Amino acid sequence: MSGEPSPDPHPEIDDRVADVWREHRRLLLDVAYRMLGSINDAEDAVQEAFARLIRVDLDGIDDVRGWLVVVVTRLCLDQLRSARVRHEAYVGPWLPEPLIELPGQEPDPADRVTLDDSVRMALMIVLERLSPAERAAFVLHDVFGFSFEAVANIVGRTPAASRQLASRARRHIGAETSPARFEVDPLVLNRAAERFIGASASGDLDALLEVLDPDVVGWTDSGGIGGAPREAVAGRLLVANTLLAFLRNWKVTLVPMAVNGEAGAVAYRRGHVLAVLAFESRDGLITRIHAIANPQKLAYVRSLLEGGDASR
Repeated sequence: MSGEPSPDPHPEIDDRVADVWREHRRLLLDVAYRMLGSINDAEDAVQEAFARLIRVDLDGIDDVRGWLVVVVTRLCLDQLRSARVRHEAYVGPWLPEPLIELPGQEPDPADRVTLDDSVRMALMIVLERLSPAERAAFVLHDVFGFSFEAVANIVGRTPAASRQLASRARRHIGAETSPARFEVDPLVLNRAAERFIGASASGDLDALLEVLDPDVVGWTDSGGIGGAPREAVAGRLLVANTLLAFLRNWKVTLVPMAVNGEAGAVAYRRGHVLAVLAFESRDGLITRIHAIANPQKLAYVRSLLEGGDASR
């Protein structure tokens, strides 16, 4: 992850900015990742916000935290608006960058995104379908508890309009997902993931079919790289055969790993991270598999895992 802001010519100002960096950087990363779905882009937005802070008079800012949230969110809004064109031209499914957290190897808490229900892969994917303004209103108000007056100042709308944005976001989320998709028992999902990984590792088609929902769907975000399917793969038998062929042909090993705070897996090939898999389940069966294999989206995960024992 990125370091602290570059030193300022005025040491007393630099010390104050460094204190602000330590105090608020994690909140800003949390906001930016939920807005962008990319840890790299989130870090860039936070860095730019602090670069701008260095250039202003701190004494003229009454609420530095609020000022930084405004700057970061507006940077994210600008990026989301421009990203829509890129996503439309993207080859294959577009999925958020995955987050992992290694137990016993945790970095400075200010240097990582908080893993909670609001970064679950299922919700992050739905957030991608909102307009930038809807996403900002939902993230700031519903996730972080900012008032609609504060949201209005950030998105350039009235408080009433901001309230409507958040309401529309909730309706979109509700319309695109069943309640069961967000009401997950972690123990049930963990057991399903363990069975999935065990059956995959042994190449046991029957055992794999038993843990997959009949209507299971799998997506692979490869950015068009390699031979990954560019369309969703649906149905228990097709998903199982596609997965087993991938593991066999690429000589891939699946290792259990929490992904965005929930049960998932990392696919290794010759000690290198090839993909990250996030699961969704219902009634103890895997219903959705989101595989992120685009190398650009695996940079953060690879920085934590490669060269360590996790690949064994």
